[in-house]
Parts: sequence; C-alpha cells; structure tokens
Amino acid sequence: MTAQRFSATYLIETPLEPARVAEVMAGEQSCGTFTRVHGETDELRARARATVVQIDELAAAAEPSLPNAFLQRRGTQGPWRRARVTIDFPCANVGANLPTLAATVSGNLYDLGETTGLRLESMRLPAAYRAQFDMPRHGVQGTRAATGVTHGALVGTIIKPNVGLSAQQTAELVAQLCAAGVDFIKDDEVCANPDHAPLAERVPAVMAAVRAHQERSGKHVMVAFNITDDTDAMRRHADLVAREGGSCVMASLNWCGFSALQTLRRHTPLAIHGHRNGYGALSRHPLLGMSFQAYQTLWRLAGVDHMHVHGLQGKFSQADDEVVASARDCLTSLTDGADDGVMPAFSSGQWAGTVPATWAAIHSDDLLFMSGGGILAHPDGAAAGVASIRQAWSAARAGIPLAQFAQDAPELARALAFF
Repeated sequence: MTAQRFSATYLIETPLEPARVAEVMAGEQSCGTFTRVHGETDELRARARATVVQIDELAAAAEPSLPNAFLQRRGTQGPWRRARVTIDFPCANVGANLPTLAATVSGNLYDLGETTGLRLESMRLPAAYRAQFDMPRHGVQGTRAATGVTHGALVGTIIKPNVGLSAQQTAELVAQLCAAGVDFIKDDEVCANPDHAPLAERVPAVMAAVRAHQERSGKHVMVAFNITDDTDAMRRHADLVAREGGSCVMASLNWCGFSALQTLRRHTPLAIHGHRNGYGALSRHPLLGMSFQAYQTLWRLAGVDHMHVHGLQGKFSQADDEVVASARDCLTSLTDGADDGVMPAFSSGQWAGTVPATWAAIHSDDLLFMSGGGILAHPDGAAAGVASIRQAWSAARAGIPLAQFAQDAPELARALAFF
C-alpha cells in the first residue's frame, strides 16, 4: 500500500494455481476481464490495474468449501488449495465513492469461476484517502459527552417486547428505564415505524419522558430511535428526533445501504447507531463473505458512531474471540493519526455474569454494554438489573470474583442466583 493505493487481503480456495487466481482477481476488479481487450494498453494497465503484492499459501483442503458449476463443467478436481492474497488498488480508480469502493473490494469476486471459496479479510487505507470520506460526528467521546458518562462502560438496554407496544406504552417503559439508571436505550431492529407506534407519535412521547427525567435528575439518556426506511423518510425522522431534543438515531446498515447512511450522516448532527443485523449472511461461512474488520472499515467511512459487535458468551453464533476482535477493530483508528474510532455496542444475552469476560477481553470502558433480559427480567426490577451490571463492572475492574463482590452487593447476588 502507498499513498495512492489501498489494499485488501483475501482468503481464497481454488483447485488452480493461487498466483494465477490472484491475477484474475486483480484484473477483474480493476481494468481487466477474462481476456485482454482492445484499448487495454500497457500505459493504461500501469496506471489503473490492481497489483498482487503478496501470496501466502496455506494448507489445502480435501473437499471444496462451496459448489462451483464453472469448475464442475470442466471436470476440475482438487486438491483445493488455500492462500491468503493481498492486492493493492489505485485510489484513483474509485475516488471518494463508498459504494464503488465496496464493489471494488468485493463485488464479482464472490462469483469467480476459479474459486470454491473467497473471503475479504481486511482492508488498509492511506490517510489521505480515508480523509476524503465521512468521519463519525460523535464516536466514543461524543457519546460520553451526550450522556454525561465520563468513565465506566455505558449501560444500555433494548425496548422489550421488541414490537407491539403503543407509542404511549413505549414512553412509559422508557420512563421506567430512565428511572432505573440506564445511559442508553435502543429500539429493536424490527421496530421502526409500525402502525401501532409510528415514529410521529413515538418520538414525541418517548422524548417527553426523557426530558422529564433530565429535568428531575440532570441526566440525559440517549435513545436510539430506529429510523430505518427509505432515505427521504430517514431524514424526516432524524429531523423529528432532533426537534424533540433527542441525541441518536439507529439504522439497519445492511438494508439501508452505504449511500443512504452517507446521506443521513451529512444531514443530521445526531449520533448514528449502526445496527449490523444480517451480517451473519456475510460472515458465518469461513470461506465466504467478509470479516468484521473489512465490514466495519466500510461502514465507518459512512460516518457511523456506534457499531454492533454482539456479546461474549451470548446467544448468537459468533465465537468470543471474533466478538473481541470486532470490538478492538471499532476502537482502532483506520489510519495513523485519524481520530475516527467508533463505540462498540455489546448485546445479545448480556447480563452481569458476562461482564468479567468482557472486561478481561477488552480492558476498556469505551463500550455500550446493552442488556435486555439482564435488566428487564431481574427479579427485583429494572433498577436492580442496572445496579447488578454496574456492580459487576466494579468487581471486574478491581479483579474481584463476582461471587465475592456480591456478598456486599444484593442486586448482583440476586442476578447471579436468578440467571
């Protein structure tokens, strides 16, 4: 990678020579196709062609990871060679065009006839190129400033039931959660603008509860309203949240798309909570899709402030080491000197008991620790649920086992016994 080129690293599987396949990849995603064409001069290739810069061959596989009719038609057999390939691309081929950047590092590569597996593992960008894209408006420090949480993890929760509450019922629940001491509340990804609780009614009702709590306590609770919709509607919804004194909106990244998120980022001063639902379709197969490092790189260029990473020992399929790596990726600057870290949001089956593993893995308070059932299902109520999580964080940071700390922390003790 140089100041004029960005790089992408892939894991590939193929029955062919990996170096040959790498050259196909470089050509396909820059100026080439399956054969050299008229007009593809040496000068053009020198200026616009992607370049294979490294190939590390790995152990081969006995069977192909994915079906491939192209190879089957030719009767091509294994062994199925695997390699890690790094390719540099000219920044000038793409410019400050995020959808085209995504198409360049991914796109038709997933359909190549030469491969039985291909996964985008990571991306590296030169600083000048990164600077052409959007930055987070808030990130970690802005989120802390908005919520008044200067230290410690931000404790958050999710509106439950996920969908079905009226606007007024949602506001009543938010009032209870504010009183319970949470820092952050978010809508579920399946609740955006339903007939029974449209945003036009839900936002004013919820923010009235948030403002009332702030007047009593001085504490602003950040609410991430799910405004996932078409681009024009998202802008209208964000304006409504801003008028009502809100500080955050949420969007389902994969279903809105890069262009919509860029438009939203440039339109609103609010924090953007990036929900990654659907990411499993891109990541669960080890020889397909993309890793979170590459995924979050692309979405951070759209200017999001928070990114979901799932949770340790949680209810979803990701291994703990993948969750840990994802959180670290969020907090790491994309380029040297760039202050562009985003706040990782831990969720899915989180409660006081998963705090020690989270602290041990991350050793940072710069995260959203979101617990639905771990707060709302605490046998002594939501306030006790919040207290149990804060007590668990105090114990973990001090290196004290939860059972020992719980001897003087009744809310934590009840959580440990109940969950």
